[in-house]
Amino acid sequence: MSLKIVLALAAASGVAGIAFGYFLRWIVSLGKKGSMELSIKQMTLDAKEKAQKIVAEGEEKAKVALAEFERTLKVREGEFRRTEERFIKKEELLDRRQGEIDSEVERIKQKVEEIKAVRARAEELEGRKRSELERVAGLSEEAARAELLATVEKNFDQDMMVRIQKLESAGLERLERRAREILTTAIHRLGNAVTSETLATAVALPSDDVKGKIIGKEGRNIKAFERATGVEVIVDDTPGVITLSCFDPVRRQIARLALENLILDGRIQPARIEDLVEKAQAEIGKIIKEKGEQAAYECGVLNLDPKLLGILGRLHFRTSYGQNVLQHSIEMAHIAGMIAEEVGANHAVARAGALLHDIGKAVDHDVQGTHVAIGRRILQKFNADPAIVQAMQSHHEEYPYETLESIIVQVADAVSGGRPGARRDSVENYLKRLGDLEAIANSFPGIEKSFALSAGREIRIFVKPEDVSDAEARATAREIAMRVEQELKFPGEIKVTVIRETRAIEFAR
Repeated sequence: MSLKIVLALAAASGVAGIAFGYFLRWIVSLGKKGSMELSIKQMTLDAKEKAQKIVAEGEEKAKVALAEFERTLKVREGEFRRTEERFIKKEELLDRRQGEIDSEVERIKQKVEEIKAVRARAEELEGRKRSELERVAGLSEEAARAELLATVEKNFDQDMMVRIQKLESAGLERLERRAREILTTAIHRLGNAVTSETLATAVALPSDDVKGKIIGKEGRNIKAFERATGVEVIVDDTPGVITLSCFDPVRRQIARLALENLILDGRIQPARIEDLVEKAQAEIGKIIKEKGEQAAYECGVLNLDPKLLGILGRLHFRTSYGQNVLQHSIEMAHIAGMIAEEVGANHAVARAGALLHDIGKAVDHDVQGTHVAIGRRILQKFNADPAIVQAMQSHHEEYPYETLESIIVQVADAVSGGRPGARRDSVENYLKRLGDLEAIANSFPGIEKSFALSAGREIRIFVKPEDVSDAEARATAREIAMRVEQELKFPGEIKVTVIRETRAIEFAR
């Protein structure tokens, strides 16, 4: 029984403790609720005070900003008023000026009308005066003008001619002096030795017994040699010499080299001839290639086709009036390059055009046409620069001068070919050229006599003073020079001098 009572009391005390705990919790919660309400009320009051303070500050700033805006507005209004006043004044000024301009235009129109009226009266008076002069003189206006011009021309013909001569002489002297300076500079800078060359066609023999070996039994060896080389072998009575004849200089050179090797070898027979001719061809081909490459390198002409260089090297065995054509082309390239630098032209194009100007001569024995036309076709075939073709095609005036470089190439050709000793000609051709010069001069009317001087570089012509005037003498000199240019071919230039002399002779007795 006591245990039950104890348990009952324990349960009752537990219930009482729980109830007391809930009671304390409720008391504490009521206290916290009251303190939170007080905090909220305090925060509300603080927020209201802060909001009132912010509103007051905002109103104060708004008042200050409004006052500043009003001041700015007043300043702007003042500026606008002043600007408007200026515009009004300018408009008034423009109106006044427009009125003045309109008045001036009216005055100008009046002046124009007055000038037209005065001009009309002047023309009328001029017409009356002209009619009166024609009536008095008995000549029309055209007839009087023609008579006046004829009189003036007759009276002042001599003065006009002297003035023209002075102007032409001054201009020609100045141009000739400058051209002489440029050419002299180019020649002095080059300083090349001038030698006349001919391609040897005679082969020396150690003894006349070799002639029999070369001919062979029934001419077998010489026929085989001519067939293999394409040249004609001339064996005559000249001691110790055999002559090779052929229009192709390369074939002639191959034949000479092969014949010399045959003589050194001593075994002269058809099989050996063919073998040595092939070796000579290979050797000459190698020399041709080396000469072409060496010439292009020496002249500074780059990027040429190897086949074009091979054709260029063939000129090493070609001569023109005793002058080696390849050496002549190299010399021309140097001269053309120096002249181009002096006058401001393209020196690279001038050098290339001068080096390749005679390339057609390398194959002119095998191809129809002039060497200029052949050279143009060769350069175009190997895609050479068109400027180079234009530069080289005019050196014999077969084509017009299209560029400054073409004129330079022609001048360089004349300088290189016309230098003393550079070329030689036969006596027959020399005399024929002198005769042709004098014949052209004597074909003109009024010529008394003519003389070709300085190896055909100058011709002096004496005219009859009673038949040819001073003006006609100058015209005759020009016409003769043009005829010489058209009908004769010559290196350099020919000076034409026409001399008119008046002599008054009396005898005192």
